[in-house]
Amino acid sequence: MGNMTDEDAIAAESRAPAGRPTSKVPMRERIVEAATALFYAQGLRAVSAEKIIAQVGITKVTFYRHFPTKADLIVAYLERRAKWERDAIAHARQAAGDVPDVFRIIAQAIGAESCSPGFRGCPFINAAAEYADPEHPVRRVVDAHRRWFKHTIQDLLDGIPDSARVADQLVMLRDGAMVSGYLSDPATVADALCNAGRAVIAFNSAS
Repeated sequence: MGNMTDEDAIAAESRAPAGRPTSKVPMRERIVEAATALFYAQGLRAVSAEKIIAQVGITKVTFYRHFPTKADLIVAYLERRAKWERDAIAHARQAAGDVPDVFRIIAQAIGAESCSPGFRGCPFINAAAEYADPEHPVRRVVDAHRRWFKHTIQDLLDGIPDSARVADQLVMLRDGAMVSGYLSDPATVADALCNAGRAVIAFNSAS
């Protein structure tokens, strides 16, 4: 464990199993953890409330006391993932010396996650594909997280001309890496994303 890198720690956390000893975990968290595994593996619309209730081993009354609708649970699932990503990127910013180094850590974490068993791409992109209405609560969570991610990247690019445009390009690269890690060879994702990101940053820095 002493040789674990920052990106290894980020990837390991993302692969951590959902289940924990139920005696110490609040009921709401138990429901969200069970839903997280099912939603990511099978899709949001494919997983019914009844399937989650059976997985946790609770009654419908208990489930609906914590989550009046399935959409409320999906929102909680996405907010949980969003918090994990915010914490991971904050850790990367603390560990890195400059913008390319931050992007390297993020790229290597995405590459490691893409190689993990059961990887199905970005949960936010997947959620947006299932919920087309931009006013739906699920889409609002997705859009809020993506705005945060872009603004975070833009903040890292302080001093680079037209940082908003460069941030858009880096977000697009990240999106493509997540899709590529699911559909093609995940072993190539980290290097490709890191090299492309460095090229975009270097090109715009020299402009």
